[in-house]
Amino acid sequence: MAGDVCIVMTTVMSAEQARELARAVIEARLAACAQTLPISSCYRWDGKIVEDGEQMILFKTLADQYSALEGFLLERHPYEVPEIVRLPVDGVSGQYRDWLLSEVG
Repeated sequence: MAGDVCIVMTTVMSAEQARELARAVIEARLAACAQTLPISSCYRWDGKIVEDGEQMILFKTLADQYSALEGFLLERHPYEVPEIVRLPVDGVSGQYRDWLLSEVG
């Protein structure tokens, strides 16, 4: 639904990649905010168990911007198979929602 807030999550290998991708998304007005966090990931790749340090990026945006944001991330993402996940937001403060609406789109 138009105006619904969501969080879009992705991961990259370095803090520099996270900063660059986050800034590009904000400049394109596809999200109002991006937060980066260091994480540890464990996954299977090419038949092997891999453990890596990564950077998670959480984008605060609108559900109706998801397709545009996903396409933007796919064009610029350094991974062969990037994780791009949309999470619905069940509640958000009115002031934050108003600010987000003014920044995205």
